[in-house]
Amino acid sequence: MPNAAKSGGPDPRVFLRGLFDAAIAAAAPAETLAGFLPPPPKGRTIVVGAGKAAASMAAALEAAWRGPLEGLVVTRYGHRAPTRAIEVVEAAHPTPDAAGAAAAARILERVKGLSADDLVLCLISGGGSALLALPAAGLSLSDKQAINRALLKSGAGIAEINCVRKHLSAIKGGRLAAAAAPARVVALIISDVPGDDPATIASGPTSPDPTTSADALAILRRYAIDAPAHVLAHLASAAAETPKPGDPRFVHVANVVVAAPRLSLAAAAAAARAAGVTPLDLGDAIEGEAREVGKAFAGIALSAARRGVPARGPCVLLSGGETTVTVRGNGRGGRNSEFLLGLAIGLDGAPGIWALAGDTDGIDGSEDNAGAIVAPDTLARAVALGLAPRARLDDNDAYSVFTALGDLVVTGPTLTNVNDFRAILIEPGEGS
Repeated sequence: MPNAAKSGGPDPRVFLRGLFDAAIAAAAPAETLAGFLPPPPKGRTIVVGAGKAAASMAAALEAAWRGPLEGLVVTRYGHRAPTRAIEVVEAAHPTPDAAGAAAAARILERVKGLSADDLVLCLISGGGSALLALPAAGLSLSDKQAINRALLKSGAGIAEINCVRKHLSAIKGGRLAAAAAPARVVALIISDVPGDDPATIASGPTSPDPTTSADALAILRRYAIDAPAHVLAHLASAAAETPKPGDPRFVHVANVVVAAPRLSLAAAAAAARAAGVTPLDLGDAIEGEAREVGKAFAGIALSAARRGVPARGPCVLLSGGETTVTVRGNGRGGRNSEFLLGLAIGLDGAPGIWALAGDTDGIDGSEDNAGAIVAPDTLARAVALGLAPRARLDDNDAYSVFTALGDLVVTGPTLTNVNDFRAILIEPGEGS
């Protein structure tokens, strides 16, 4: 198995993993949070929050805050970090559970009855939407679980999924900040969505919502989601509508993005330059069906390798964003492994092209890996093991391919989340 770049270049596996690690490090709450903290208030400081990075954000806040504070955050199972004054609750992601619903109810109660002298610090990161699982009146947790599962399998984009989640919730879509009025609310946000829109990140619990319940109904119809009659009735009622831009309850609310995919891509680009490899940043808002995005990126990489367009090797194509997977098979794998298998099939064994894709939270979908690595011989090795890459892709079974090849990237929970990271290395060759 080839494991080194041509004539003095960096080892591809080590190089790509180094870029991934640099991207994750740039989004670590301990490195980013302190510079965005507001001054302490005259009254109480209440800390609430949700997301895969919520516990590490709480720990970073405690280390930097000067003054008393109290509060509660909810994070994914296995993503706990040590805190002193802020309680950490763990719950399920991506399908919500009773622990998340109970924590969300407690968070909502924490911010009620405050005064204008009080401050609510809200720590928000990706995954917060599933973790703040408080159903609207008349709906049950099982209603939200069923619709959430169906949407995740449908191929719907994250903004579409979160639009529906907001209108089925008692806490998302700006309702958390509205409940805290007249207290000052400062939301410190680690973005995991294209465009870094606070109204979309974790379904925007502290942001006024420009989407409507009619939009949510249209999304359910678009993806043929079979919702119960009482859920559809709720979405058709005034009770489903979220607070909108211009609502006076948001006058004292600030939503501040403290870490974002673009900053992590910049850190990876700096690491590439330091290794003598030219980075080409393709942006942090790449969306679409994972396997199709992989096929498209294969075309870009082949053009670079063969013609030096859009960049000449040695170069690395960097990108972020969030692809989707329409689940039609019975296999295992997340969107990054599916992207990579689509990429490998598109490359068809082309020499001198390597790739890594991973979720910066350390979990690709619901598996135990962050992502995987593609090498020039990925397809050949898979076939030699009796695997059929195209059939595996059709069965949404990319995880099994990369497991058999020993090419999974395993980090464990990183305690941050700035969405997916992709790097494709093109070594010097005929087109360079």
